[in-house]
Amino acid sequence: MDYVVLTEFILYFLLIIVVGYFTSRTKMSHDVFILGGKKLPGWALAFSERATGESAWLLLGYTGFVFATGLSGIWVAAGIASGIIFAWVFLSRKFMKEREKYHVLTLPDYLATKFGDKAKIIRWLTTVLIASFFVFYVGAQLAGAGKLFLTTFGINETAGIMIATLVIIATALFGGFISVVWTDMIQSIMMLVTLCVLPIVALIYIWSNDLSIADSLTMAGPSFDAWLGGATGFAIGVLFFNHFSWFFGYLGGQPQLSARFMAMKNEKEAKQGIWIAVIWTLLAYTGAFLIGLAAIAMYKQDSFTDVETVLPQMIIDLMPPWISGLLLAGIMAAIITTANSQLMVVTSSVSEDIIHKTLGLNISDRQLLLISRMTVFFAGVTGMFIALFSDSLLYLVVSWAWAGVGGTLSPAILLTFFWKRYSSVGLIATIISGFVFTVIWISTPLDEMITSRFTTFFIASIFGVIFSLLYPNRNHEKKDLGIGQNG
Repeated sequence: MDYVVLTEFILYFLLIIVVGYFTSRTKMSHDVFILGGKKLPGWALAFSERATGESAWLLLGYTGFVFATGLSGIWVAAGIASGIIFAWVFLSRKFMKEREKYHVLTLPDYLATKFGDKAKIIRWLTTVLIASFFVFYVGAQLAGAGKLFLTTFGINETAGIMIATLVIIATALFGGFISVVWTDMIQSIMMLVTLCVLPIVALIYIWSNDLSIADSLTMAGPSFDAWLGGATGFAIGVLFFNHFSWFFGYLGGQPQLSARFMAMKNEKEAKQGIWIAVIWTLLAYTGAFLIGLAAIAMYKQDSFTDVETVLPQMIIDLMPPWISGLLLAGIMAAIITTANSQLMVVTSSVSEDIIHKTLGLNISDRQLLLISRMTVFFAGVTGMFIALFSDSLLYLVVSWAWAGVGGTLSPAILLTFFWKRYSSVGLIATIISGFVFTVIWISTPLDEMITSRFTTFFIASIFGVIFSLLYPNRNHEKKDLGIGQNG
């Protein structure tokens, strides 16, 4: 065990907890705990959104994926980067304006309020959808923490998962959304430093040791040096859509990301956030892709029993201990930012959408705040047990959550924003079909042929359109008949 690296990890954990505590020292109410109460600048929200959106799967899952597949892994980065940029440029300000218009705190609450005649059903369905997938998503992040502790310190994965759970719950409990965003901001910078510094050092190592990425790609496997993975004909389309399909999950359907859009103050803050998010995305995904390629030149394909440990192993091999500690902390930062943000999403869905709005319980703001904090704790512990008893890979689990939540709610958001005839029944059909279809699809070999990240989006969209046409909202029926045009 390297005690220099361990000391830096301990200091990092203390820093995050202290920042979370001090940023929570504001007048706390339920709406401030859930969405920040418009107290946060656009640049901080942009850093937070990027850290939240990427998680351990970018630093561990995606770099390992590129190491195991080669050049064709570029299409995953292309799909994700396109989705992120599209969301910030075309959707972020729309979320901000709609939040102001309807005075809502969560994505489910927005959809329920927008389609008021079926509000309770919509809140229940979206909450079940989000909670079902996101507790597994949190579990995936905690599993990543266990891998990091095992690779770095030789610490048992179980102990690593429990330590990470403690830090994640603590930062979310203190000040809710405000604490999460400010700690995210620090961790987002740490992630970016890791993804920008490591590929430069790795490429210098490759050059100085007379290694060749091109030759290594050829030796690694027959498809590693092909941008389309050696696919031909119809298989090219399948490969492209399977990799690029991450794009569809970013189109407004990830509540932990759309919350950052909804929390923005004004147009000026939104423009500031767009620039930061776009630059961060381009730098981070370029770095992650290069790390995967560099690893192919540095290691043989059978060097790892788990390819998702490639990046931490590369850091240990290339860096002196004091720098290794800082860069490895960047991986832990990715884990913590996503996990505590998803805890906040589950919490807001339970406390705001179900207890406050759907059940309409007559409780005080202070009691509602207490319920939110209790939900954070129980959701975190549930994620911990999933991480302890699941062997699923980070890349796979995150992919399923991206399909189940993003592939379902993204068409719901796009149709809500841009199609006036979208109805409450159509929205319900979108949510149910997306949820059911994802579960069925990932339970069969079909997911290995064409990913549910792609198919769920289009199935949910089709159901939404068909049921909206079959069961339009009453106001749409009146407009079609020319009724009610004069009040």
